[in-house]
Amino acid sequence: MKQTLMIKLAPTKEQHQALLETMERFNEACNYASGKAFETQTFGQYYLHHMVYRYLREHYGLSAQMAVRAIAKVSESYQVDRKAMHSFKPHSAVVYDQRILSWKGLDKVSILALKGRQIIPIRIGSYQEARLDRKIRQSDLVLSDGIFYLAVVVDAPEATPDDPIGTLGVDLGVVHLAVDSEGEFYSGEAVDKVRESIDILKSSLQSKGTKSAKRHLRKLSGRESRFRRSVNHVISKRLVSKAKDTHRQIALEDLKGIGDSTVRHSQRRRHKSWAFFQLRQFIDYKAAVAGVLVALVDPRNTSRTCPQCGFVSKSNRKSQSLFSCQQCGFTSNADLVGAINISRKAPVNEPIVSPHLWVGQGQAVCFS
Repeated sequence: MKQTLMIKLAPTKEQHQALLETMERFNEACNYASGKAFETQTFGQYYLHHMVYRYLREHYGLSAQMAVRAIAKVSESYQVDRKAMHSFKPHSAVVYDQRILSWKGLDKVSILALKGRQIIPIRIGSYQEARLDRKIRQSDLVLSDGIFYLAVVVDAPEATPDDPIGTLGVDLGVVHLAVDSEGEFYSGEAVDKVRESIDILKSSLQSKGTKSAKRHLRKLSGRESRFRRSVNHVISKRLVSKAKDTHRQIALEDLKGIGDSTVRHSQRRRHKSWAFFQLRQFIDYKAAVAGVLVALVDPRNTSRTCPQCGFVSKSNRKSQSLFSCQQCGFTSNADLVGAINISRKAPVNEPIVSPHLWVGQGQAVCFS
C-alpha cells in the first residue's frame, strides 16, 4: 500500500521564485504535450516522447528528466479520459523522481529547478520522520496558499490481517458522524458548532460577491477542509484502534450509488458538507496498516430492523434519532440500532448481547 507524506519546504525568497518559475514552465510544457497528444490521438508515453521531447527541451528549457516527467504526467492523465483535451493549471503539481530530487538527511532536500539545483531546508514532524526510511516512489512539488510542499509517496507495509472473532459495526450519519455497535457516538457539540458557523459565514460571503468576500471564501474553504480532515483522522483512528484491540473486523454500509434520494431533504446540505467519502478512505487505509479487515454490507433496512425481535418496518424509524419497534416495543437511538444491524450483517457474527444493554449507554466523543 502507498502512503503520501506532506513535507513542508522552507525556501528563501529567491528559491521560492525559482520553484515557482519551474512549476509554471513545467505546466506550460504539459499543456503543449497535451495539445499534441489530443490532436494526433497519441496517448502512449513512448510515442508521445518521440513526438514532443526535443521541443520541450529546446522551447521550455526543461532538463532531460524533467521533460520525461512532463510527458509521463500527460500520458497518465489520458489513461483515465480521452474524450476531451486535458489542460494543466500554472500551479499544478510537478512530478519529481530520484534523478531530479534527492534527500540530504532529514533537514534538507536537493531539488532541480530551471536555474539549477536548489538545496532547500524542510520542516518535518515526528510522524513523517518515522516513515521516510521507507522506499520513496515519487515526490510531487505542490503549492498551497503560497507555501511549497513535497507530497512524498512511500511504501506503507500492511500488517497480516488477524482472524476476527467478532465485528464492530459502524453507522455513518448526519447528526452523529459515526456510531459504533458498542454504543460510542463519534461527534459532539464542537463539531456541530463549527459546521453551522462555517455554513452561516459562507452564505453571507456568497451573497456579497465582492472581491474581498471571494478571498475570504477561499481562506474559509481551506480552514473547513483542514477541520474535516482532522476530525475524520480522529474518528477513523479511534475506530480502527478499538477493532484492533478487541480482535474484530469493521463493518460499514456499502453506500455505492447512494445519493440525495436516501437523505432527508432538510438534511441534504448538512450531509454534503461533511467528507464522508474521506472518512471511509481513512478507515480503509488505517485498517489495512493495522491488519484489521473491513467488510461492506448491504445497507437495506439497517435502520428499520429491530435488533430485539427482527421486525422490519419503515414505521420503526420514528424520527432521525429515535427507533421504536412497532411489534415488541424496543426503543433506542436510531443510529445505534443501525450500527448493531450492520455488525450482524457482516460475515463474522458478533457475540450475542441483549440490545437492551445498549439503551442509554452511548458514550459521546467530542472534538474541541
